[in-house]
Amino acid sequence: MPASSFLKIRGEVPRGASIVLGALPIAFIFLLWWLFTSGAPEERRIGPTILPSPVEVVRSVPELVQNRDLVHHVWASVRRVGLSFLLSLTLVLPLGILMASFRSVGATFSPVATASGYIPIATLVPLTMSWFGIDELQKIMFLAMAFGIYLLPLVVKAIENVPDIYLRTSYTLGTTRLQVIYRVLIPIALPDLWHAMRLAFGVGWTYIVLAEVVVMVDGLGFLIQNSFRRGPREHIYLVILAITLIAWIADLAWERLGRALFPYRRSRS
Repeated sequence: MPASSFLKIRGEVPRGASIVLGALPIAFIFLLWWLFTSGAPEERRIGPTILPSPVEVVRSVPELVQNRDLVHHVWASVRRVGLSFLLSLTLVLPLGILMASFRSVGATFSPVATASGYIPIATLVPLTMSWFGIDELQKIMFLAMAFGIYLLPLVVKAIENVPDIYLRTSYTLGTTRLQVIYRVLIPIALPDLWHAMRLAFGVGWTYIVLAEVVVMVDGLGFLIQNSFRRGPREHIYLVILAITLIAWIADLAWERLGRALFPYRRSRS
């Protein structure tokens, strides 16, 4: 690949070169990690209680899996994210479709939707604890609200992006308003709706720790907080890696399924 191609505006990068370029920052981070944590604990630039070495982190994997029951905590977090996402979809999808389809509905709910976008998500933790208690319901509702705040504008935008030509054509054919929604707007916007759901699903993994550290029962957030208080600190980094891998695998699954469902929009998946 010519060197000039790397500096071409919006130039194409071959897949092999893209993989290598993407691996460089990761390798650099691991190199710095190794340099600052190599040697005996008392001789390191950063102490092991703050940043354990990569070798120490890897060696702690069996303890995390066997003694700390990692599988159980992973399942607890996956279940919470999944249930919260389904609850959010049940409420947000119909509301977003109606807001984009009918200007009156949009005018009614747009101020609330816009204002909610400026709410710091962390402030919802004490609110949901006040409304729903401190048990499992609070965690589900907190994550569902986080999903909804992010997803609603994307749903509205997906429906609004349907060109008006399809609406005019459907009216010419004698379709009713309800038929326009479920036969024209939703089918045409479905690839964008899928992409919006894919993006929103990742939001749950950014807030799962916040949902699980307040009242610690189980889950990956519980493991992080417990490891911070009691040790070993190596488990903090392993759990963060586990969250990243789960979210990445889930995103790949959304992408691959979107490619299969909407091959004509493959570039948008």
